[in-house]
Amino acid sequence: MSTRIETLNPETTTGKSKELFDAVQKKLGFIPNLIKVFGNSPATLQTYLSLGELTGSGNFSNKFREQLALAIAEENSCNYCLSAHTAIGKMNGLTEEQTEASRQGLANDAKVQAGLQFAQSVTKNRGQVTGEEIAAVKAAGYDDGAILEIVLNVVSNTLTNYVNHIAETEIDFPSVEAGKFSVTQ
Repeated sequence: MSTRIETLNPETTTGKSKELFDAVQKKLGFIPNLIKVFGNSPATLQTYLSLGELTGSGNFSNKFREQLALAIAEENSCNYCLSAHTAIGKMNGLTEEQTEASRQGLANDAKVQAGLQFAQSVTKNRGQVTGEEIAAVKAAGYDDGAILEIVLNVVSNTLTNYVNHIAETEIDFPSVEAGKFSVTQ
């Protein structure tokens, strides 16, 4: 399968992209195809990696950030990100049931569910949420800082979702398809 934007070969890549590829290789043990696509623009790759580090330095747990990533990827119909975050979510303690529930904006914990649904609304409505939605997410226990951190997660994940749509990045994780669920709620 060919992508619409080149998937760089880390063996032949040079310069800043090669440095960033080497850092990803060292951290993850491999270089996902998304990173190989991002490498076409060292500035975009560095922004993506920096955004990931900054998002990771926030107040949300890795598990909740993965749940947000799944909810956002489902809303944006990004099969690459659904596949990647299903695998990464499992490494962060998500069960198959929690993974699929997160994709649907659902969770056993009311606060988590409110956060997921707010993230999906921000994504779907491109930030044009209602006062009622702000009140509901606040009533669930999110303060202004946490609301902004949800938005940060939406922005970070939407970047990858959109790049994957544009590039048609080849999925290099066990494949998951938007809108298809194996566990019933």
